[in-house]
Amino acid sequence: MNNRNFKYTLEQKGYAILDHLYSNLEIQQITTCIQEATQHGEGFLKTNDLFAVRQLLKNIPQLKRVLCNDNLTSLLSSIYTHPYFLTKAIYFDKPPNSNWFVPYHQDISISVHQKIDSEYYKNWTYKKGQHGVQPPLKILKNITTVRIHLDDTTAYNGALKVIPSSHKRGIIRTDQKEWDTHTEYVCNVQKGGVMLMKPLTLHASNRTTNGKQRRVIHLEFCDQALEAPLEWLEFQNI
Repeated sequence: MNNRNFKYTLEQKGYAILDHLYSNLEIQQITTCIQEATQHGEGFLKTNDLFAVRQLLKNIPQLKRVLCNDNLTSLLSSIYTHPYFLTKAIYFDKPPNSNWFVPYHQDISISVHQKIDSEYYKNWTYKKGQHGVQPPLKILKNITTVRIHLDDTTAYNGALKVIPSSHKRGIIRTDQKEWDTHTEYVCNVQKGGVMLMKPLTLHASNRTTNGKQRRVIHLEFCDQALEAPLEWLEFQNI
C-alpha cells in the first residue's frame, strides 16, 4: 500500500494495515529489550491472561531508538502536516492460552499529568497512578494509533475487529448498541507489520483459540496541545 492509499483508507475507514515496517532483526531487538527489563515497576502488569507494560518508553527507554525507525517517522510525517509527538505507549502480550477478550469500544480517554476543572475536559478517572480524561473531539480526531505487531496476528489469537468508518460518527454510546456488526472487519497483521487506527473507530478482540502468542506495541501520536495547564502524561518528541 503506497502512502496515498493508506492515508485515504485511514481517513475513510478509520484503520489501515501496512506490512514490513520492521525487520525480523528489529523485532528481535524489541522483544529482547522487553525481556531484559526489570519488570517490577508500577507500569508492569502480569496475570494469567495478560502481560502489559504501561508508559512503555518511560519504563524501557532504550526501545525508542528501534521503535522510531525511519519507516515509522516517514509514515507519521506523511500523516501530519504539523509537528507531532508521542502521547502514549503500551506493550500488550496476550499469552497462548489467554481467555481475555475486549468488547466493542472507542478509545476516548487520554492520560494527563494533572486534573483541572474545565468544561471541555470531562469524565475524569484515576487508575494506577494516572489521571485519565475525555478531551474535546478535536483532540481525539487528531490522534493516530500505531499498533506494531511482534507476532503474526489473526482472529484466532486476538487480532482487532473493527467497524469500518465508525469513527465518522463521533462518540458512540456502545452500551446502547448504536451500530451493527454486518460490516465487521478482522485486521490480520503479519509480524513486523502495523495497524493504524483512529481512536474513535469501534474495535474489539476475541479470546485466543489457536494457542499462539499475540504481542503488540500500542503507540499513540498527536499534533494538538492540551488546554493549559494540562499536559500529556507521556509526551515525547519523535
